[in-house]
Amino acid sequence: GCVLVVSVIEQLAQWHNSTVKAAMERLCNYIPEHNGLCLCTISFSITREMNADVVCHSLKLCKQDPGQPLCHLYPPPKKEKHSPGLFYALTHAGPKHQIISKSFMGFSSICTFPLLANLCEKIKYVIRNKLPFEDFDGDKFSTFPTLRGYHWRGRDCNDKNTNVYPGRRPDNWDVKSDSNCNGIWGVDPKDGIPYEEKFCKGADSQGVVLLGDSAGAHFHIPPEWMTVTQMSAKSFANLPMAFSDELDWPQFSEITGFLNSTIGGWTDSLYLRLRKRNRCNHRDLQNISQNGMLTFFTFVVWFFFLARNQLLDNPAIVIYATIGNDVCNGNRDTLAHMTTPKEMLSNVMKALRYLDSRLPNGSHVILTGLVDGRFLWDNLHDRYHPLGQLNRDVTYSQIYSFLDCLQVSPCSGWLTPNETLRNLTSERALQLSNVLKEIARSEKFANFDIFYMDFPLRQTAEEWRKMGGEPWQLIEPVDGFHPSQIAAALGTSITWQKALHEWPQVLGKENPFNDQIEAIFKDQGGH
Repeated sequence: GCVLVVSVIEQLAQWHNSTVKAAMERLCNYIPEHNGLCLCTISFSITREMNADVVCHSLKLCKQDPGQPLCHLYPPPKKEKHSPGLFYALTHAGPKHQIISKSFMGFSSICTFPLLANLCEKIKYVIRNKLPFEDFDGDKFSTFPTLRGYHWRGRDCNDKNTNVYPGRRPDNWDVKSDSNCNGIWGVDPKDGIPYEEKFCKGADSQGVVLLGDSAGAHFHIPPEWMTVTQMSAKSFANLPMAFSDELDWPQFSEITGFLNSTIGGWTDSLYLRLRKRNRCNHRDLQNISQNGMLTFFTFVVWFFFLARNQLLDNPAIVIYATIGNDVCNGNRDTLAHMTTPKEMLSNVMKALRYLDSRLPNGSHVILTGLVDGRFLWDNLHDRYHPLGQLNRDVTYSQIYSFLDCLQVSPCSGWLTPNETLRNLTSERALQLSNVLKEIARSEKFANFDIFYMDFPLRQTAEEWRKMGGEPWQLIEPVDGFHPSQIAAALGTSITWQKALHEWPQVLGKENPFNDQIEAIFKDQGGH
């Protein structure tokens, strides 16, 4: 974190030809409600051999543990007097930087800042519980967008009534009120038939539920946050919302996205296509994804956080997609910490048996295979990271090595120059995918049928090439690991076409009354 912030400050000073103090003030002024973050801005001197690694080590915000390598993002400064460059720079830079330690003192504990303390407590709650922070009736749906609110689950239309929520079967055909929040209720004055009965009866209404990892939650760090040539106050306008959503953007995601993307690309999702196919499916979505989700935790997550009543609610299409974390970790002995095929089988079967006890009859489950992450290194390793574009001095290979040295790499097995390790990681991913494929082939459940599909990375890349794009554009530019907005939208199209051709029963039939429903909404002002 320190290396990132100091790098941005140094580059801001360079780009605007200003002092470091002016650059720090500029960055503080960019950040919303910045007074609580930037406690003081005291100038510090930087010579050419004092890069961000040197500054942060001399401030004691970066350290070298006994027996561990000295981690650095930038190439070490040139050697002087036969001394190692970085060590020499550290021993000669310390006194100059002690004065600004107060400026960064709270950096490692950002939640101590008064303006962020309350938000941090809320974020800790939702990370721990995966449920909306503001949910007054306790039905697991909310009228508030972030903090696991309606960006993650369909928007509640009555947060004071636990019997009103998206996805339930209509109460008495919703004659008097909208019990399932799809906007369809009341009685047609022409014939006395309730609108819900007229338009939605027998329409195969169903919701979509995703249990996934950070890819499913759509993890994204805006590149303009660290690209000084693009940086302005506008760049950070979405900062509070992004942190309140754990740096995830489920409202634009491949499975449950429903808003027009503001982070590049476009939004296309399974939910939007199901809603277009049957307008009665409006708001029936749940994204129960978690950054770092492993199959080991899926049973626990579903047990506490899935909102589906077997007797009262519509069936659902459940997407089970933990596409990488079972082989991805930041450990030095990464292979030893990967999920084994035996563990995968046990974890997934436990989760599926629980789902069978919760999902309404007629539901569907789609198991998604793991990605082949060799795509990441092959397409990014020699490209410049946003942090290195100004001076052409930081490649993704350097970023990967820095994170791996710190033992916080999102995937030591794939984000490595070691080709043998990359191949072994992909081999394990294929073994785990084959477990899922066999489960879908051989297992039967009472309340849902089950299908398997490979993660469509290869098809997505081919489709993007046909559109004139480059493969690296399918990867998040800041973390160099997650699928980008473009990849998410293209993946939706590929998944939908596969379902139409191979599992048409999963998608339900097209509602012939969609146009009439939309016409009535327009007549009523679009509500």
